[in-house]
This record gives sequence, C-alpha cells and structure tokens, in this order.
Amino acid sequence: MDAMTENRAPAATWSVAPEAYDSPAAASLWRAYYTEVSDRWYLLHEGRRTDPEELEREVAAETGADLAPPAGVLLVARYGGEPVGTAGVRLLDATTAELKRVFLREDARGKGGASVLLAAAEDAARALGGERLVLDTRTDLVEARALYARHGYEEIEPYTDGPYAQHWYGKKLTPSP
Repeated sequence: MDAMTENRAPAATWSVAPEAYDSPAAASLWRAYYTEVSDRWYLLHEGRRTDPEELEREVAAETGADLAPPAGVLLVARYGGEPVGTAGVRLLDATTAELKRVFLREDARGKGGASVLLAAAEDAARALGGERLVLDTRTDLVEARALYARHGYEEIEPYTDGPYAQHWYGKKLTPSP
C-alpha cells in the first residue's frame, strides 16, 4: 500500500433499516425533525422559533406508534454508521401506504441519502402490501416537494385535512423485480 492510499479515510456509506419508533436514535431524529419543521413554520409566519413548552408537548404527543409493525415501519438512515435520517410508512388501507417523517439532518444532506431513504420507504410500503404511496406536505418545504417530484410523485387530490397539509402527492408502486 502506498502512502497516499494508506492515509485515505474510507468513504462513508448509506444504510437504511427498520428500527423501533421509540428507540433512542428514532426519538432523537424525531425531535430534530419536529424542531426543524416547527421552527421553519413559526419563523415564516410569526418571525420566531417554536416555544419550548409547545415543542415538548408536540414531540411527546406524536409518539410514532402508528409506524410500528404490523401495519407500519420506521426506517432509520445511517451515514457512515451514524443515524442521520428517518422515513416512516404506514398502511391506510390494504393497498395504500402513507409516507411520514421523511427527514435527513442538515449535515447529511447533499450526499445522496434522500434518494436512498425514499427508495427504502417505497420498498417498505411494498413489503406491507402497498400498491400506492401517498403523502402530504407543506408549501414551504420546497426541498421535500422537489424530491418527491424528482422521484415520480404527482400531486393528487387531498386525502387529509390537517392544518399543515397543503400539498398531497401519490405514486403507484411498481412491483419489486
């Protein structure tokens, strides 16, 4: 081995695997996700960050139990072995799955992980029996909307009426090869 090869650090790699919604890694990533999207909304609409009491209340209220087997799954993405992102999938009916909590920490963005995570979520939806994957998102989450469009998701009629659902997307899932 020459000196140049010897000093090179191994390239970090992506992995995505199911994890319990209440694991320490999942809980930490849920807090990071919720903090980011909540702060983004409040900064845009009220010029402030999320009130700490509200943040604690909302993080605790949304446990993620709907992403547990047998009708759901939470995926944790790791980059170089470190947990940096999530995507949840849950069945809405026998053939329709919903995508939830798609998130990558800011320091992990721009490294190809979003596509890896989204592909794993689609595979998880298929494994649950999903033939179609749907999701809702907000107008200000332009990066997420661009990601979905790049991966073949098309805007659909609203299927939820939550206060933060402003765009709805769907994609027919082709069977795995």
